[in-house]
Parts: sequence; structure tokens; C-alpha cells
Amino acid sequence: MRRIAAARLRYCGLDSMMDDVMLVVSELLTNAIQHSGTTEISLSITVEEDGFLCVRVRDGMPGTCTAQHPKDTEESGRGLLLVDALTKGQGGDWGTDATGAETWCLLAMPEATEA
Repeated sequence: MRRIAAARLRYCGLDSMMDDVMLVVSELLTNAIQHSGTTEISLSITVEEDGFLCVRVRDGMPGTCTAQHPKDTEESGRGLLLVDALTKGQGGDWGTDATGAETWCLLAMPEATEA
């Protein structure tokens, strides 16, 4: 999925967003795989009219994603903290839809004058 997402970003001329999008895709997909128990997970990446790139991971299982605060000695559990810091640091946001079946993330698009 990461390779497909990266290829699509390159195709759309959004190479400058590659690192941020790859982190978000990895974390949201990993959470869906580890916590949903489903065998069907989808990924969509769309450009929104308000100047944001939206990454959506749908697993179809109700529930909410919440950032955890693991102990310093724990080896995992910080992914959504990274997503939260990344998105909010650039004026974006992330969350789970009303049904809990989809987690989304908004990343600010580069300015049109930057190319």
C-alpha cells in the first residue's frame, strides 16, 4: 500500500508530501490490521477542495482510534501520537468517522506557488 500511495503522489506531483503521507499511511494501516480483526482494509487518498490531502483507511469495524501514551519502556504504541503531532502541526486534523469504520487524516497541501 505504501508503494502504491508513493507512486500516486509522484504521479500527481506531490513528492514534497511523501514523507508525511508515508508515515500516516503506515500508522493508520498498521492500526487497522492490528486492531480491527477484519480481512478487508481499504486506503484512499484524495485532494480536498479546502487545500488538504485526505488519507482514509477503512476497515469496516466499529470503534475509535485514540492516541495512547505508552510508558517510556514500551516498544510500540506511539504511532497515533506521531500522526496527531504531524497533522496538527500543519493545521490539519485526524479522527474516526461517526460509525468508527474509517480513520481519516488531513494534511495541508503545499502552496500552489511552491513547485
